[in-house]
Amino acid sequence: MNIRDIIEGKKEWKAHVARVKALPQDYQIVYKEIQKYLFKVGPVELTEGTGLLSGIVDLFEEGAASGKGVLEVTGNDVAAFSDELIKDSKTYADLYQDSVNREVNKAIQKATDKLK
Repeated sequence: MNIRDIIEGKKEWKAHVARVKALPQDYQIVYKEIQKYLFKVGPVELTEGTGLLSGIVDLFEEGAASGKGVLEVTGNDVAAFSDELIKDSKTYADLYQDSVNREVNKAIQKATDKLK
């Protein structure tokens, strides 16, 4: 990553934050909770730009423009809505589990090889 990438990333993030701040208050509140939730759950794609988060803002902008309340867009279970957004995404927990499984398999293979 070079300086240009960092600067572009900051510009992209500032533009994203401005879009969030332009949403109605109820949408902003739910967006912030979804964002916190996703940062805790850890889908890998969150570190690769604002794609997923921008998609949420797109959806929220459409909902607000059509006069819907935010819970009409997400449903009452915002965590389930968030889980649905990332159901096919790789998370850091998945990567860690893969790593643990690889290490266990290597260790078992090594022990098995010694017994032969």
